[in-house]
Amino acid sequence: MVKGGIYLRRLRVLIFWFCLVCSSANLAAEESIVEKGKYLFQAAGGCGCHTDTKNDGAFLAGGRPIKTPFGIFYGTNITPDPESGIGNWSDEDFIRAMTKGLSPEGKHYFPVFPYTSFMRIKREDLLALKAYLFSVPPVNQKNLSHDLILPFGGQYAMLFWENFVWSPKAFKSFPEKTASWNRGAYLAQALAHCAECHTPRNLLGALKTEMHFAGSKEGPEGELAPNITPDEKTGIGDWSKVDISYFLETGMKPDGDDVQGLMGDVIEFGYQHLRDKDLDALAEYLLSLPPISNELQKDSTEISKALDY
Repeated sequence: MVKGGIYLRRLRVLIFWFCLVCSSANLAAEESIVEKGKYLFQAAGGCGCHTDTKNDGAFLAGGRPIKTPFGIFYGTNITPDPESGIGNWSDEDFIRAMTKGLSPEGKHYFPVFPYTSFMRIKREDLLALKAYLFSVPPVNQKNLSHDLILPFGGQYAMLFWENFVWSPKAFKSFPEKTASWNRGAYLAQALAHCAECHTPRNLLGALKTEMHFAGSKEGPEGELAPNITPDEKTGIGDWSKVDISYFLETGMKPDGDDVQGLMGDVIEFGYQHLRDKDLDALAEYLLSLPPISNELQKDSTEISKALDY
């Protein structure tokens, strides 16, 4: 009996330590995926459209007005609040929204929400991003109704758009390119969704692929989005790789001027937190793009001001 009692106590101790180790490992894994998700969130520019910074709105609680040629959209609440946010979303709900533009109820989101780029994000990265979003404080704040120009505000219009206008393309890596170039391409095309602002759209709201990254006069919030192809006259062709990396980290342009507006928010809440190797990867990718001449302003002074969008 004595020996049996000793063995039983030892077994209980072993079970206790085994459970403790497993619990610690699970906690560490959970913290790890949240940290990964936070970094991916920052690589996406900090999702500034979902925080009404001008009116001291709560973090990611929505309400920020986004002016477009199709009307005014308001950023939605993406905090984990179960009533007004995304707190009740499953993993599949989140992935469906990010890759297909569909709500859990099957409603079509407007492409001002850049699922047209986010659909290129890897599944494991999407799940990490969701883990981070579910770690932020929930805020109970109802979403505002968009103020759109007819007929763009209807679900039938979106059903038509997604089936006949949008041409979804998965991210494609190129083995003949460097690992850094492919990383930069993934960041620019998927997470940072650069094309959504820096590529002009046609009358139906589709990106003009022949003008990829060449800038748009009708960028987010009614501001001009500059040409970021390496065209020497109208783009960033005279910027070095270091110039681009430094700009994305600090908001300072080669001429010493600093960026303002939405791009300033993107850098402050997003890109400035990226690792140097990712900033360099983005610069490498952007400088490899075909240069496209797209005169968005009348003179070089106005082009420089445009970079303050």
